[in-house]
Amino acid sequence: MITISDLVRIPYTPDLTEGGIAYACRSLPHTYDRMGGSPFDRLRRIVAGVAVELAFRRYLAQQNIPFDIKGATPFTDPDRYDVSLGGHRCDIKSFLISHRTQITSLRADPGLILQAPALVPLDQYSSDGHAGNDIYLFAFLTGLIAASPDDMQKASDAGQPIYLIHTMPKTWARPRAWIPLGPLVLKSESDERLMLEIGGQDSGRGFLTRATHLPPHTRCEVSADFYSLAYVRAKSRPTARLGIYSPPRKETYIVEPIEWGNIWVYGMDIYLAGWITRDEFRRRAGLIREGSRVFQYNQTRTKNLAVPVSDLRPLNELFERVRQWEMDGS
Repeated sequence: MITISDLVRIPYTPDLTEGGIAYACRSLPHTYDRMGGSPFDRLRRIVAGVAVELAFRRYLAQQNIPFDIKGATPFTDPDRYDVSLGGHRCDIKSFLISHRTQITSLRADPGLILQAPALVPLDQYSSDGHAGNDIYLFAFLTGLIAASPDDMQKASDAGQPIYLIHTMPKTWARPRAWIPLGPLVLKSESDERLMLEIGGQDSGRGFLTRATHLPPHTRCEVSADFYSLAYVRAKSRPTARLGIYSPPRKETYIVEPIEWGNIWVYGMDIYLAGWITRDEFRRRAGLIREGSRVFQYNQTRTKNLAVPVSDLRPLNELFERVRQWEMDGS
């Protein structure tokens, strides 16, 4: 079991969000949403999860704890493990806490985390390719989001970064026919110049981006070799419609002004809670049904297995084991 003294607090830095966004954008053609909600909710969850993973790696390096990332999650396989500790796969399960009252309570008493369930989605647990000595490590990230137009404006006025994105539908992001989309033609109905970035895949399914300055009411051709288009990013919030035309498809896609979302996560603190092996988790976990209210969510959107966070093992014990595993070569 763990106590409040076993929690490891890691201060948050903005570069963690930047790393999370870079991963989230590249993963768009390959991920699916098991939890429902808007695509921006899904992207913020990915951003937060990758930010925690990057912070964990940084912490391990600072503490001289050996680790490996050769098996880290590729964009095409979102449910694999994150790092390897002494040859044992470590899957970090992190949860974004974004409600202000909950964040305030946690800052006053981080021990509230001990009352939370350590959740693993049932479909993830049931997937193939796992071993009994795999490690689950649970973490909590406190951080605000600016999802509504008013909150985005407040964040911008306060000098906070904004990352505005529109995700393309499946027919553009994962088209059945792998043929060129371009040369793509973009046109904005805005009276102001737009700075845009479009991202997708090339003929070999490699990640591809292009930046363009789009003048008002003017058609602009992007000649890059796009075979899929996953997202469009705007440096400032568009106030009018944006059109994207693909000549080979003879199709125009329209982005309305309300269809942009801010996926920046304004992180504050990361709390590393504890760990458990997959075998032990299986023996002790109970089922939490879809629609349940838990510490992390007002309502769960998928079935989960869970043990109490307080019943996890302390991280210091894990790190000592990792050093011993490295010495033993196991």
